[in-house]
Amino acid sequence: MISVCMATKDGGRFLDKQLDSILPQLSYCDELIISDDHSTDDTFEIVKNYSDSRIRFFKNPKKGIVSNFENSLKHSRGDFIFLADQDDVWMPDKIQQTLPYLNEYNLVLSDCTIVDDQLASLYPSFFDFNSSKKGLLRNLFSNSYMGCCMAFKRTILTKALPFPSRAMAHDQWLGLIAELHGRVFFYPEKLVLHRRHGKNASTTFQKSKFDFRDKFSHRLNLAASLIEARYGN
Repeated sequence: MISVCMATKDGGRFLDKQLDSILPQLSYCDELIISDDHSTDDTFEIVKNYSDSRIRFFKNPKKGIVSNFENSLKHSRGDFIFLADQDDVWMPDKIQQTLPYLNEYNLVLSDCTIVDDQLASLYPSFFDFNSSKKGLLRNLFSNSYMGCCMAFKRTILTKALPFPSRAMAHDQWLGLIAELHGRVFFYPEKLVLHRRHGKNASTTFQKSKFDFRDKFSHRLNLAASLIEARYGN
């Protein structure tokens, strides 16, 4: 069973295009979990109009993006889990291309094309733009794990939940847990059009709002959480 986990907040502008790119790739027994963080637009109405039993909608009001994704993941039931942003577009064979590698690896991170709000290319490869590489220490200091490009086995999710209260990025935490407890694969095919439109919840490609002290403190806390995850049980 495949679970696609999405977090929404005022996503009505692009949500239908993303749902249209995901749902045809799911079988009748798969699921799309949507956790919503108090949307005030037509997000819920768009989802409701699909009348698709594979969509499971939950509320997680006013708790932020990390908690919102965690809520979506907690409701998932699949053996293989894909993360999805509300405003992207998946390539038609994203799941089909990824699944064979999930039989060998614990987490697969595919490349993506960065596009604007009209889907015109801004950067042809996130991997190239970000100099993305594997490695626990490397990704503790410079994160390569962009959530919308990630798929992983349930065993990784079991290790990652609950998210530490000090986690600033759900995708970085999941990627580091996979580095710690499994095998990861960076797949060079571009399987997502990742849309940047100025109102994204994530800060990828934007100047960080945190200063050096905040970043340093975050990395220390993240390292402490990883040590606890490795040796605490």
